[in-house]
Amino acid sequence: MTVIQIRLEPSGQQFQADPGQTILEAALAAGITLPYGCRDGACGACKGSILAGGVDHGKSRPDTLTEGERAAGKALFCCAVPQGDVVIESRAAAGVANIPVRKLPARVQRLERAAEDVMVMTLKLPANDRFVFLPGQFVDLLLAQGKRRSYSIASSPSREGEIELHIRHLEGGFFSGQAFATLKEKDILRFEGPLGTTYLRDDTDRPILMVGGGTGFAPLQAMLETLLEKESPRPVHLYVGARTRSGLYRDELSRRFAAASRNISYVPVLSEATPACQWSGRTGLVHQAALTDLPDLSGFDAYVCGAPAMVDAARRDFAAAGLPEDRFFADAFTVAAN
Repeated sequence: MTVIQIRLEPSGQQFQADPGQTILEAALAAGITLPYGCRDGACGACKGSILAGGVDHGKSRPDTLTEGERAAGKALFCCAVPQGDVVIESRAAAGVANIPVRKLPARVQRLERAAEDVMVMTLKLPANDRFVFLPGQFVDLLLAQGKRRSYSIASSPSREGEIELHIRHLEGGFFSGQAFATLKEKDILRFEGPLGTTYLRDDTDRPILMVGGGTGFAPLQAMLETLLEKESPRPVHLYVGARTRSGLYRDELSRRFAAASRNISYVPVLSEATPACQWSGRTGLVHQAALTDLPDLSGFDAYVCGAPAMVDAARRDFAAAGLPEDRFFADAFTVAAN
């Protein structure tokens, strides 16, 4: 079997890939954590440059990696399969480099129906076994038939001994159907984590823009809890979008966050408000509501979590508002196929 050599610039690190293996898979297997999020070509977090050699772009989405970017040598490393030895350019995600990815059992401690289609599940971790992660990271639940489902950790790392996950019910969903129908407290699950490089950067005093759609609020909740615990002076502008009022399943909690600190503002936005919603608040696209209030993002860090279409639109429009590419941190919630 031919082994492919990959060199990472500017660090000069080298690692190998097996035929058919993506660059990201090979890097993670070698213990090198490149920036990544969804691992499905939707969020763009793993985008980098091919300096030498060629790749098969695989399932890269044209709205995340444009034809112009491909022509300029860009690639999504979660999708790009090297066709021979390659040299790539990307910066390793130093913040998570020393955090081990582990497989652990966990007991279902609480199940809370937060909305008609959202279940908040709290998992009790093994006693005397500290699970280390950064706010914004996610875990993969390890399910039957070798299936995995990814869920962001909604609790802050200070909540030792447990993690909170937000499960949206999907028609025919392999795990979400179980979570709403048959899963019970005290059931045992296994997970792998922490995963992802969309985590709260705390080495700056820049103001923060957070935009969440649906259960994309989960990683933002972990970040907000952490910022409050640390009494961070950084201004935080939180925008949460849903189609109808019932979709704002953590509205009360968001209002409590804003009430707890003068540095946090909260704006809920509905895209399909109906008379039944009795809604007098903001309407339209949630990222556009943020831009209306904050037209110049050149001095911000932005965290955007939710559906791929929302993440793509925010990436494009926030860049046009001056947000530097390396300050856009995204987690696109893709639907896994059964």
